[in-house]
Amino acid sequence: MEAEYPFSQGQNWGVLDRAALLARVEGDVELLLEIVELFLTDSSHQLAEIRDSAARRDAKALEKAAHGLKGALGNFSVQAAYDAALRLEMIGRSGDLNKADEALINLEEEIERLRSALEALTKECRV
Repeated sequence: MEAEYPFSQGQNWGVLDRAALLARVEGDVELLLEIVELFLTDSSHQLAEIRDSAARRDAKALEKAAHGLKGALGNFSVQAAYDAALRLEMIGRSGDLNKADEALINLEEEIERLRSALEALTKECRV
């Protein structure tokens, strides 16, 4: 039996895969909204930690912060953002931070795209 969802099938959530997101929470829209709210709050702090670690050239802290954000991104099946966080994690693990600034810019762009999509999802689900 197919579940009824409180949003239109035609709505574009940008980088998000509607089917994958709903499958991940077994169609529980309230749970999905809770996960989204947590991410929107926590990701700002995680991204700030990544920025700070990169600025201080602290490879271990960068690796740890990027790993944490990567885990949170895994909830949303957004490959580009996940890969951007993974790249920073690997840069931190290698200890060679020469490409950290470029990778950070890419991650920030992907996070912004994701945030926009999550905000659209939240608006639609709360209607």
